[in-house]
Amino acid sequence: MEEFESVEALADMSLDKLMDFLVLRGKNRFDDPEAVARALQKAARSSYRLPQSMADSVNLAMASSIRVIRTVQEQLKSLKKAIKDHLETIPQTLDSVPGIGPILASGILAEVDINQFKSHKELAKYGGLAWTENQSGKFTANRTRLIRSGNRYLKYYLIEAANSVRVHDPVFAEYYAKKKAEPKEFAEKRALALTARKLVRLVFYLLKTNRLYEPQGGSQQQA
Repeated sequence: MEEFESVEALADMSLDKLMDFLVLRGKNRFDDPEAVARALQKAARSSYRLPQSMADSVNLAMASSIRVIRTVQEQLKSLKKAIKDHLETIPQTLDSVPGIGPILASGILAEVDINQFKSHKELAKYGGLAWTENQSGKFTANRTRLIRSGNRYLKYYLIEAANSVRVHDPVFAEYYAKKKAEPKEFAEKRALALTARKLVRLVFYLLKTNRLYEPQGGSQQQA
C-alpha cells in the first residue's frame, strides 16, 4: 500500500523487480520469493477494481490509517526502550530466562513484591495459578478450574511468559509437550496453565536468590 500507486502497478511490475522488492522489504525471510511474487501478482490481477470516485476516498482513508499505525509503532518503540532502560536499574535476573525479555520481566516485577511471599505456592495463588477443589464424598471431579481470585495482571504476564519460555527453553518445551499430550479436556490451555505454574517456582526462586537461570542445570551464579 505504501510502495505502489495502484493495483495495476503491482500487477504490471516485472517478476524480477517484484522478487527483489520482496527480498529487500522482507529482509530475506521468504523461503521462495518467486512463488510469493507470483501469488501477489495473481491476486492483484484478479482483484476487484473500485470506481475512480470511490478509489480516491478509500486511498485517503487507508493512507490516514497507515500514518496512525506508524505513529503508534514509534510510540511503542519509545516505551519499550524506556522500560528496558528502567529495568536495567533494578536488581533482578528474570530476563536471564530464555523467552523472558524486558517487557515480561517488567510486568512481573511491577506486580510482585517477593518479600511478601514465603513460598512459590503463595505466589501462585496470588497470581491466580492455583486450582479449585471440586469434590463430593469420595468422588473427585476430573475437571477443575483455576481459581477466580488473584492478581489478573500478574496472571496475564505469567501466562504470556510461560508461552514464550516454552518456545525458547527445552526444559519447559518438554514439559509443555508432555502435558499437552495427556488425554484431558482443553489440552492446550491446561498445558499452558501448568507450564505457567511451573514457571512460578522458577520466578520465586530467582527473585528470592537473585541468581541467574541456567537451563541445563549446573551451578547458579550470583547476579
